[in-house]
Amino acid sequence: MSRRISMLAPGWWDFTTLDEQILHDAAKLTPNDLLQLSRPGFRVVFYDTIEDFYLAEALEYITSWKQATPGNPVGICGPIGPTEQLPLVARLVNELQLDLADAHFWGMDEWFINGKEADVTNPLSFEKADRELCFDRIDEKLRMPDSNMHFPKADTHTYIQSWESAIRCAVMQGGQGDTKHWAFNDPVKREGKYQDSPPSPEEFRKLTTRVVDLHPVTCMQNARTSAGGVVTGIPLQALTVGPVQTWKAEKVSIWHAGTHDNAFGQRLTAFMISKNLMDSAVPMSLLAGHPNVQFNYFRGGVGVCETEMH
Repeated sequence: MSRRISMLAPGWWDFTTLDEQILHDAAKLTPNDLLQLSRPGFRVVFYDTIEDFYLAEALEYITSWKQATPGNPVGICGPIGPTEQLPLVARLVNELQLDLADAHFWGMDEWFINGKEADVTNPLSFEKADRELCFDRIDEKLRMPDSNMHFPKADTHTYIQSWESAIRCAVMQGGQGDTKHWAFNDPVKREGKYQDSPPSPEEFRKLTTRVVDLHPVTCMQNARTSAGGVVTGIPLQALTVGPVQTWKAEKVSIWHAGTHDNAFGQRLTAFMISKNLMDSAVPMSLLAGHPNVQFNYFRGGVGVCETEMH
């Protein structure tokens, strides 16, 4: 029997196609309930101030890179969204005089425009943001070699190979989008063999770095956060790190500041991961199968799931 049609985009899968009971149970979770969702392999952490939140996120870069040696290259995979941690990373590297010669970095994703990755001069470019907010601010004598920085390109071969090499990814960071994605691992279109049900968790887990069609909700969100609401200025496709690479990371660390996904979304994915409710209509829920996942919340951004008029 076919599942119900999305309330948000009828031609796509998303969280509104889930069983109503899952949505109801997630919405009623209190902040204390969220903390109780921790289990082996999944940890929920709260930060009381926004300063502590972003400092902790920045420190994941430092603790990862400090492990790197000539015989043991170590890297971190980082997002654009959030970005507030990036200048803090540069400041910490400079203050600690941390030599990044053996450290590595993977960008999570990039826009795909007219058959190629967004040029680094494009105002929307994620690589441009990473460089300007972080790497260009690091003292030249401490910077990692450009060859140690891995950004997804239209020809994904080199990027994928970097994950197959001896470089160890200590942490993959991410935010959470309105479609409950990490990176741009969006739910798929409701068409073809996925007309009646979305890909199984096992199918979705096999996806590697690739070009993806973006869910309309993702386009709306990025227009809001990056383009003043001009949806027509947002590309319809992107390059994204895949689940295959994600499962090569020793830890997946997701950061909820309360400025990207809403109060309900922040609860839904934690609930599904904690209870091992995996469904590719909610891509983040598939992280229930990863052995080391941490959800980080700014307490002031957790919000409530109550009806209120403004």
